[in-house]
Amino acid sequence: MKCSVCPRQCMTQRDINYGFCSVSEKFRIARAAPHFWEEPCISGNNGSGTVFFSGCNLGCVYCQNYDVSHNAFGKDVTEDELLRIFDNLVEKGVHNINLVTPTHFAPMLAKALGKYNSPVPIVYNSSGYEKAETLEMLEGLVDIYLPDIKYFDSAPAKKYSDAEDYFEYASSAVLEMYRQVGNIVLDENGIAKKGIIIRHL
Repeated sequence: MKCSVCPRQCMTQRDINYGFCSVSEKFRIARAAPHFWEEPCISGNNGSGTVFFSGCNLGCVYCQNYDVSHNAFGKDVTEDELLRIFDNLVEKGVHNINLVTPTHFAPMLAKALGKYNSPVPIVYNSSGYEKAETLEMLEGLVDIYLPDIKYFDSAPAKKYSDAEDYFEYASSAVLEMYRQVGNIVLDENGIAKKGIIIRHL
């Protein structure tokens, strides 16, 4: 496909070459495991079932996961393998399935999640650099949106992420996320079940 999934709109034929995000149209993941260091209402006591996707459409120079985001460290998996990974995480008792840096796989994830009847909430954990029309594909498939708001000023957005239009897209994306899932809803144990949590970084 000629990719226009994210604001970069690099129009790379991802079945042939890599785009800005450094990955093809195949799912590529770096790690899948219970994670205990997200926001308390996401990790809880049992952990969040994180699936770290390789590559990134934002590519901040200060990224703490540089090898994963910039160098696309990881392993290609099929849709069926990805769904089995979800099942394995659920069997470990995690509170949710947490899709970390999923933006550049959004259309493929929409297809996969449409086949998956998750017994736990699905978390979409992103940089906030999203196109609202791409997020529309995920309506009814994502329970919790966990976006960053990294920049308001275009100068540091350009300097550190080469994305001077960051806030324009992130603010529009957050409004679309909120339209889909609304305010955060917690269960009796303080674990997030639905809604949006915005991280100001």
